[in-house]
Amino acid sequence: MNATTRKILAAPSLSARFVPVWRRNLLVWRKLAFASLLGNIADPLLYMLALGYGLGTFIGNVGGMPYIAFIGTGMVCQSAMFTASFEGMYSAFSRMHVQRTWEGIINAPIALDDVVLAEWIWAASKAVLSTAAILLVIIVLGYGHTWLAPWVLPVGFLVGLVFGALGLVMNALAPGYDFFTFFFTLVLTPMLLLSGVYFPVEQMPPWLARIADVLPLKHAIDLARPLLTGTVPRDAALHVAVLIAYACAAYHVALVLTRRRLLK
Repeated sequence: MNATTRKILAAPSLSARFVPVWRRNLLVWRKLAFASLLGNIADPLLYMLALGYGLGTFIGNVGGMPYIAFIGTGMVCQSAMFTASFEGMYSAFSRMHVQRTWEGIINAPIALDDVVLAEWIWAASKAVLSTAAILLVIIVLGYGHTWLAPWVLPVGFLVGLVFGALGLVMNALAPGYDFFTFFFTLVLTPMLLLSGVYFPVEQMPPWLARIADVLPLKHAIDLARPLLTGTVPRDAALHVAVLIAYACAAYHVALVLTRRRLLK
């Protein structure tokens, strides 16, 4: 194994040098904060209102709660998933390949590992902002009035870590923006439909429910939904551990692939 290969496969180098890069992304985002938050809220809000009030009048209660509350508690995690995925793919690709911001940063005393770590944490940070916005909407609509509701924000951060890392994996492989369509179509959409956002997983055939049980979004929803109804989640430690495992594994893969792309 030569020196370049050892450098690519090395364990992640974690340091506080990622903070200025994270802050740089925050300062840029602040210029477009309103439009960004509006974009993150609009899509899940429309789904929640249209399906919640539309189908909800025919469906009635689902899982012991009004359908709009059921779908709203799923939308919290959906919004975090899409926000972090978008940031890890489109925004990161723009900074890496189009604007060449990463190239300028790593010419300073900041390593590529620091840049990738900053992008990962930034994607999770944006997921928290999106989660907070949807949580506020749910509360305004009259649901989620419980002291456990703020604990949904750390769940949003975990979801952001998972899907931000998966987005960075795709970013390291992408030749162009069109490549990201595969991830949305083949990964995010099936996960959205199978993880219990729109209907209980228990209603699916047993073999399909077993597949859903290994999906990270399902574990996130199993944490968020009870919290928003005032109940401590069952098997909370297991769900958190699964999300952390997905996040760490995906981050390491993303880092190795990014090193292979930029350091060779």
